[in-house]
Amino acid sequence: MAKPSPDQMKRRALASERHKARHFAMQGLYQWHLTGAQANEIAAQFRVDFNMKGTDLDYFMELLSGVQRTSQALDTLLSPYSDDRTLEECDPITHALLRISVYELKNRIDVPYKVSINEAVNLAKKFGPEDSHKFVNGLLDKVATEVRALEVAAQQ
Repeated sequence: MAKPSPDQMKRRALASERHKARHFAMQGLYQWHLTGAQANEIAAQFRVDFNMKGTDLDYFMELLSGVQRTSQALDTLLSPYSDDRTLEECDPITHALLRISVYELKNRIDVPYKVSINEAVNLAKKFGPEDSHKFVNGLLDKVATEVRALEVAAQQ
């Protein structure tokens, strides 16, 4: 097996750091849901309470504050696609993951839509209620066809 190139190693490291940022952002948004604490308060607490080594802290902060700041717009974009249940019926973890992914789809064109959806699905499998990953996947696929229409069309 060939040794990964420096560029491949750099991409893998970034992917791992971003995965951790999404994980912590999900936890931070869950805390926001429960307590109403603002992003800077949550981030300060997380830096004390968790080992955030290997986490893209700038990305974590962008996701946490960006989702808080634009949550209504994100929910407005999600709502027409949640056929079988309303967003209010979603558990806080699933809702946080949906918001993170839609934030990325709208604001982070550097993140391929499939990566954003896959990350949300994998975190839902690990932390969400049973079968929430199916709901997350279906809903985000629909949103991606609107928000990233050209990218989705190019992949098909």
